[in-house]
Amino acid sequence: MPDLTIRLKHHPDGTASLTCVRADGTTTWQRQNGSLGQFFPPHDLTHYAVETTLGYRNGFYGLIAQGWNIDDFAKPFPRGPIPVEAQEVELIVGFFDTERRSLTQMTEAEFNDHAERYLAARQSKRPGALGTAPRLSESQIEAVRQCRSVLLARWSELGPGEEMELPFPASARLVGERGDDRPSPY
Repeated sequence: MPDLTIRLKHHPDGTASLTCVRADGTTTWQRQNGSLGQFFPPHDLTHYAVETTLGYRNGFYGLIAQGWNIDDFAKPFPRGPIPVEAQEVELIVGFFDTERRSLTQMTEAEFNDHAERYLAARQSKRPGALGTAPRLSESQIEAVRQCRSVLLARWSELGPGEEMELPFPASARLVGERGDDRPSPY
């Protein structure tokens, strides 16, 4: 049994919802109305692709599996600051979201350069806010793209009222976790 079961539902009115069911049966969910129903499903699926492909344990879904609620990731941040690893995941997801919306793909060098410049700009405003810039190899970038592509295709095939379900193996060895032949992203 996975530590988290993720359900994304395509509602007949064009909205979407994200429901996360933890192994202990507790849930957190969010209805995504209006334009949020268009933005968040691909964003949430990109999170899944990044976290599972690169082996992050403390990104959005990892923290949800550990007991965080979706509302904990927004102001007033009831659990305090978002952990550094989750901020790194959000940065990576943001780059992949930008690629998807702009219909262009960054090279490995562009991706890593953007990450370094973004981090430098953030640290000039809030020193230590995010650890070191994530560096991804071309094979890691391509693996995330492939996973995301499959997930987005599944999402686009859903009819009104249908949902997709994804297991999140927070306690299982994830694909990019240390011990794999690819370098760790952290």
